[in-house]
Amino acid sequence: MKIFLNRRLPEIGMKLLADNNIQLIQPDKNELSYQEWLYYCQQADGIINVGKNKFDRYFFEQCPQIKAISLFSVGYNHVDIQAATARKIAIGNTPNVLSKATSDTAFLLMQSVARRASFNYDRVRKGNWELILDPMANLGQELYGKTVGIYGLGRIGYEFAKKCKYAFDMNIIYHNRSRNEAAEKELGAIFVPFEQLIKDADILSVHANYTNNQKELFNASIFKQMKSNSIFINTARGEFHNEEDLYTAVNEQLIWGVGLDVTNPEPMLPTSKLLNLPTVCVLPHIGSATIEARNGMAQLAAENIIAFVRGDKMPYLVNNDIYTL
Repeated sequence: MKIFLNRRLPEIGMKLLADNNIQLIQPDKNELSYQEWLYYCQQADGIINVGKNKFDRYFFEQCPQIKAISLFSVGYNHVDIQAATARKIAIGNTPNVLSKATSDTAFLLMQSVARRASFNYDRVRKGNWELILDPMANLGQELYGKTVGIYGLGRIGYEFAKKCKYAFDMNIIYHNRSRNEAAEKELGAIFVPFEQLIKDADILSVHANYTNNQKELFNASIFKQMKSNSIFINTARGEFHNEEDLYTAVNEQLIWGVGLDVTNPEPMLPTSKLLNLPTVCVLPHIGSATIEARNGMAQLAAENIIAFVRGDKMPYLVNNDIYTL
């Protein structure tokens, strides 16, 4: 049984695959055209996929022999799960191991925007210390006792909420598909309607799983309802927000600022007007980019494909319905 791996995993994953005699197909370069990538997929029975390659109906029609896909990610919105399930193709992901790392990134963005950190760092790099003694220049805002609104209080959102609570004694409000009783008990988190979330939050942080009906949910109409001192944070998926509307909201001081680890489009265009604003911080999708998180992801991705090759159920299977069809 042949498994296509489009990019080398961290060593812990590669060793697991080797120890279990997984026969890998590996290209001799990282950057593949779509046709090259599709060609390799057509030679394999299963795939370990690193990146956001689309697994849609067209892909499944072109690669009818594929029986399993192990994703090097927790998100799977780039996979047509319904189409995969109909073909009984197992889809595995890497949950839990990146929750702390991604929530750290959201926490970092929140502080950077609140204190204009990346903007002021850029001033230092340019030797611009001219306003150092001006008591009204480059002022940020403190976070103590503020209200953080979390859209999607799952594992990552919970880790972010804990940091906000214990570091800055922030009030936690959230909107979720279901109540998070653990967060309510431990952190005093309060479940609120979406409309109240956006109106009451000083910090609005997105941590939900993305679906197509949420495309650009956070747009001009939402930003107009937010507090003028509020900060919008997105470490989930860039498709959640409209970037032009974000620029307008910050530029016209409808909201204080923006912190992004995901952009729309991604990569962000270097000409994006957002990058010129002092209360904006943008990172290049590094939420899970720690040694610990990436090692954990590699292990889970390898375990999923090893289980498939053995004829077992993937331990981190997304579409359990394949066993009931």
